[in-house]
Formats: sequence, C-alpha cells, structure tokens
Amino acid sequence: MTRSLTPNNQTLGRANWTLQDGLLILAIISLILVIVKTASHFSGPYSTDLKIETSLSVLPGYTVQTLLRMTLAYFLSLLFTLVYSYAAYRSRVAAQILIPLLDILQSIPVLSFLPGVSLALIALFPGQRIGVEISAVVLIFTGMTWNMTFSFYQSLCGIPRELKEASRIYRLNLWQEFWTLELPAGIIGLIWNSVMSWAGGWFFLMAIESFTLQDKDFRLPGLGSFLAKAAKEQDFWAISWGLVVLIGVIVLIDFFVWRPLIAWAEKFKVEMIESQNVPQSWILDFLRRSPTMRVLSERLWMPLQQAVDEGLVRAFPVRTLPSNSPGRSQVVRWVNWLFMSGVAFIVLWGTWEAVLLLRLLNWDDWRHVIVAAIVTALRVTCAIILSLAWTVPVGVMIGRNPRLAQLLQPLVQIAASVPATAIFPVLLIGLIRVGGGLDIGSVALMMLGTMWYILFNVIAGAQAIPGDLLEAAMIYKLSRWQRWKTLILPGIFPYLITGIITAVGGAWNASIVSEYVTFKKQVITTTGLGATISEATAQGNFGLLLAATMVMSLLVVLTNRLVWRPLYRLAQEKYQLLI
Repeated sequence: MTRSLTPNNQTLGRANWTLQDGLLILAIISLILVIVKTASHFSGPYSTDLKIETSLSVLPGYTVQTLLRMTLAYFLSLLFTLVYSYAAYRSRVAAQILIPLLDILQSIPVLSFLPGVSLALIALFPGQRIGVEISAVVLIFTGMTWNMTFSFYQSLCGIPRELKEASRIYRLNLWQEFWTLELPAGIIGLIWNSVMSWAGGWFFLMAIESFTLQDKDFRLPGLGSFLAKAAKEQDFWAISWGLVVLIGVIVLIDFFVWRPLIAWAEKFKVEMIESQNVPQSWILDFLRRSPTMRVLSERLWMPLQQAVDEGLVRAFPVRTLPSNSPGRSQVVRWVNWLFMSGVAFIVLWGTWEAVLLLRLLNWDDWRHVIVAAIVTALRVTCAIILSLAWTVPVGVMIGRNPRLAQLLQPLVQIAASVPATAIFPVLLIGLIRVGGGLDIGSVALMMLGTMWYILFNVIAGAQAIPGDLLEAAMIYKLSRWQRWKTLILPGIFPYLITGIITAVGGAWNASIVSEYVTFKKQVITTTGLGATISEATAQGNFGLLLAATMVMSLLVVLTNRLVWRPLYRLAQEKYQLLI
C-alpha cells in the first residue's frame, strides 16, 4: 500500500530534514573545533617526564589525539598511494625501480624506522613536542600505506584493454583518464585496503605512542600509550575500558565513514547486469537526500571541481604527439635521467652510511642474526599457511553476500583493529599454563597482525567479481567446486596475491612485538629476528639493528621476487578481467 504526503506531512517532512541538516552542520562545526583544540596541544615544549594516566577521565582526550594522528597518517598514506602507484603504472623505467623498492620499504619493520625517524625529528625540533608528534604520524604512515599502494597499483595494471583503447579513441588527457577510468578502477580495492590500513595503524599504535630509546622514554598522550601502560602494569580494568573505547571508535568510524564509502563505491563495479543485493548505508542515503549537502555540492563542490578539471585539462593537454616523436622521446629521456640520478645518489649515500655501521659488528653478531632469521622465517610460514586456511573461504562468503557483509564487516574490522599487543598478556598467560609459551604465542600474535591483510583483499576481490558471471555460472548449473575453480579463485587471485605480499611483510613486522614481550614488568623473549631488533632498539645498538633489519628486508624481498612476483604477473596476464 502506498500513501501520499498531505501538506501537513510534507511540512513535517521538511521540518525533520531541517532538524537533521541542522544537527549535521553543528556536528561539522564541533568536529572542526575539536580538531583545532586538539592540534593546539601538539605544539609547545615536550617533557620526557610526561606521565601517562590510566584513569577513565583521560580517555576522551587521549582518544581524540590518537584519532587526529591516525587521520593525518591516513591522508598522507592516500596521497603517497596515488602518486607512487600512478608513477609506477605510467613509466616502465619508474616501475622497474619503484615496485622492487616498494617490496623493500614494506619489508622494513616499523620499529626499525622508529629510532632514526624519532631522533632526526627530535633533533630538528629540539625540546618541542611537534617533533615527537610528526615522528608518530610518519611511523603510523609506514604501517598504513604499503597494502594500499600494492592494491591500487594492481588495480591499475588490471584495467581491461578495451577501456584503455576507448580512452585513447575519445582523446582523454592524463587527468581525464585518471579521473574517469583509473581511479574508479581501483576504488573498491583502495577502500577495503583503507579499512585494513586503519586496522594496521592500531596494531603498532602502542609501540609508537610509547617507546624506549636507549635510556630515554618517549611518550605521547593517546589511546595507544594508555593501553601500553595498562598492559605493562597488568591493569585489566584499564585494558578493558581502553578496548571498550577502541571498539566504540571502530564501530562509529565504520558506520559514518567506511560503510558509506563501500556503498558509494559499488557504482564503479564492472558488470553487465545490475546486482540484486548491493551494500546499503543510511548515512549515504541521508547525504544524498540532504538539502544542505545538495546546496554545498551545487554552489561549492561542483564549481570547485569544474575549476580544477579545467585547470588540469589546460595543464595536461590531449596527447597529440606520437609516442616515438623526437620531442616526446627527449622529454622522457630527461625525466628518466633525473629519476635515475636521484635514486643513484640515495643508494650510494645509504650504502656508505650502512658500511660505517656494519663494520662495528663481529662474526658472533652475524651468526646470531642468521640463526634468528631462520627461526622467524619458520614462524612466518606457519602464520601465513594458517591464515590462508580460513581467510579465503570466509572472505569469499562475506564478499559475495552484501547482507552478510553489512553484518560481519564491523565485527571483522573490530577484530582486525584491536591491538593484539593489548590482549597478548592474557593469551600468554593461557599459553604458559597449557605449554608452549612464547614459541607458540609468537605465531598466534603474527596471525593476529597479518591475516586481516589477506581477508580484506579477498573480500574486495569477491565483491569485484561481476554479478553477471555468477548468474551465468548458476544458469549453467556449475557445481560449487566448479564455480570455485573456474570463477571464484581466478576472480580473487590478483587480490589474494596482493594480500599475501602485504601479509608476509606484516608477519615479519609483527615478529618484533611477538618475540619480545614485556610481561609483569619482566621482559620475555624467544629466539628470532624480531627479538633481535627489539633488543637492539632498546639498547641503542644501531649496528645490530641495521644488520637485523637488512636481513629481514632481504628475506622478504627474495620471497617476493622468487615466489609472489611471478604469481603477481600471472594474475595480471592470465586472470585480467576482459569485457
């Protein structure tokens, strides 16, 4: 039964929308005021004697400061992702350097960045809190950006050839092609990996907001330092309240940010028929119907976008020169020369500095690093195999069922975002009682820090499978195994390899906090490369820290080069979507 609005109902409807729009405007203003007020605390002098409290009264302020750091780090990661991936996608010379370099960068553990970045920024801003704040944002950035960059680059390489030909036929310039073809092609994977990036940012937040460097302690007020102190003191009441606040923040971010973005990105999905079940978001529906947002869009956003488009169209005119023309070839040669010169300078300078540090080590140090690397490699392998066993079927199930995705996505995001280091003391107590201790517990903690990379990429891959192909599989009455073999596994394969590449690097990163644990004011360690890095960081042994980091990076890069990269090329060549 349908009903029409009477004049009174129409007036009431307008009044309701006016009230909601008023609340929206007040919320935006309040958010801006909170951000400005919180940012004002980031300046001023920094005291190394800063005490982190674990009372409930400090949780709101700590949480806002952490969210501001996470937000700044995310937008820095997003900018890096777009620029880095696009440069590698557009230039073969750049790709030959940038993609292997990305393997190296994502393999370097966050806590190996920590001493150098922190000391440099603290020296740059002596006695000022801004230096420690910037170092925290940069370190959160290093934990966020790699999976986003890998995912977006994989999406760019997977654009169907027919769409690229169409863009050339319509004579789109670089900006138009990026805005109308390349960015939409990678938006689904980028959003899902953004969710994972936030979860990854929470994982190392405790170590980033509260760390020890030689004989000095550096702390920043935040949710991570709150949980770190509560875990160190075994204050389970404070840990519980900290996790409650963290879960509440995750649920709110999912409701107000990620779920609307996932529902919005559904329109960029390549399919011949319209999907029956699509992700829904009340927030997105409200924004689309909101008179305030409509006015802002018509009078502010659309004119601004049009001005930017026109400016970029003039800056990047339609390519009229053939690719083999003398003028174009000369420009390309100059750009490649400048790029290669900069890379060569950085490599030579870094090599010289590394030699100066490594010459201080003896053979016993190197033997310890090699044995530790072998042990940690076995743990990483176990963690990846166990993660694959459950993430692939569960990820496909969530990705192919939008209703189930709306129900489970917040739960999965909560599980992925809870810092494993906060609950690890409880897990360690159980493992000590049943046997195994840190040897088994380190594998469990690696899984808690890495399996989500695979899961979120599998979900994104399952969602990207065109609905008409699934309809065709049902029409031809393919069995479940046949659907998995001929459609689902090939469809998610590029995303799965992307997830594994980032998960392997994440597992090595997680070894730093899983093999070296502070428990009841005692340090518990097990043999491994992660424990070696943690010990070297705590002692200020930069030579041993560099050696362990280099070995870890070398193992990750060799694994990617010999195993995952060939599979990555196979995914691009054999399992590319054609339309």
